[in-house]
Amino acid sequence: MPADVWCGVLLDPSTMLDTGGEHTHGFPPEYMSRLFQIEHVEQDDVDNIRALAQRAARVSVLSESTHHDLTTSKYYREILEPLGLSDELRVMLRDGDRVWGLLVLCRGEGSRPFDAGDVALAEAVSRPASDALRRSLLLSGLDRGDLPDAPGLIMLDADLRIRSLSDTARHWVGRLQESGSADEGTCPYAVQALATRARTTTPGTPVRSRAPIGSGRWLTLHAWTVDQGGEPATAISIAPAEARDLTAIILDVYGLSARERQITQHVLRGNSTNEIARRLHLSPYTVQDHLKSVFDKAGVRSRRELTANLFFHHYFPQLTDPPLSTDGRLINGVDG
Repeated sequence: MPADVWCGVLLDPSTMLDTGGEHTHGFPPEYMSRLFQIEHVEQDDVDNIRALAQRAARVSVLSESTHHDLTTSKYYREILEPLGLSDELRVMLRDGDRVWGLLVLCRGEGSRPFDAGDVALAEAVSRPASDALRRSLLLSGLDRGDLPDAPGLIMLDADLRIRSLSDTARHWVGRLQESGSADEGTCPYAVQALATRARTTTPGTPVRSRAPIGSGRWLTLHAWTVDQGGEPATAISIAPAEARDLTAIILDVYGLSARERQITQHVLRGNSTNEIARRLHLSPYTVQDHLKSVFDKAGVRSRRELTANLFFHHYFPQLTDPPLSTDGRLINGVDG
């Protein structure tokens, strides 16, 4: 599907904030600050990602959403029109009510308009692409190498340019799954989006997002505003996600329903089928039916395999006892 401007965006399903993506052929960097304001702060344009997440359709075309009056969209007026773009198609990469990413394709005034065939193709791609993206975020087990164990700190000025960047933060920023977004002195869009959101909160109140990194692990980012000598600034802490932060992610990427998540959490606590049934006011047979579905989705055959899979692939790398490095990975040359 041809496009004059396009990008693929990873989203934190809990906050809908950008957490990475492919931006090499996307919007110019000077437009991104205002774009983040429209998407993550004002959130009132017709095809805002949060509005799209509530719709049954996975694909939207801005001209259709505005009933062919594009000037009613400030996103069009302030982002697309100045760039000579005449329309935009968005594809939500959604699994149930969890949105993992977004594809954005724009066409200029000299290109053919999006038509029903484009929408049908995007609809056909959206489901397998969503499933592939979700599954790609599953942690794949132990990987080796020493990594920093402390959070890194980034300080941004009022224009979202880097004021200071610790060595640890530089390391973790380099691991974000994002390309084509940063030039000298600027942070990736995943960081800029979070900082933009933080500026809408009470000074000192942090906002959070989680971002996947190339090895299949996750980072947790916190951002909050500070006053440095009368000048506004934004601080961002970036560090590996702790085990307790991974629970929701892990259960989400397995595609579990709300009830299946509840039951899985009880299994991880060691509760028996009868105990789970009693606590959730279900019959033991219903619990067993849900467990069978959980096993199928996780690719295991028993409670023991489920617990072992989650522990050794997701939690064990987070432990800090020897022979692990301080971030929980196996130290080079040391057998488990």
